[in-house]
Amino acid sequence: MIEGKHLDDRQLDALLERLDRLCDEVRTLNRHMDSTESLGHIAHELSTLNESLQALAYAALGQQGPQIRRRRPA
Repeated sequence: MIEGKHLDDRQLDALLERLDRLCDEVRTLNRHMDSTESLGHIAHELSTLNESLQALAYAALGQQGPQIRRRRPA
């Protein structure tokens, strides 16, 4: 009953159709949120990996530091 009135079949079908669309939209939003959370986790892992690779690169240089060749002015 809506505001004390009974729903006829046509109104009930329209209401159920609307509820089905809302459920589909919620499912879509949930999938999107799951995907976004996964991307955030991947970004964090890539950042950690980048820091580790930088640490390894500096460790590989040892005491001498990088040798940089400068371009000669033409």
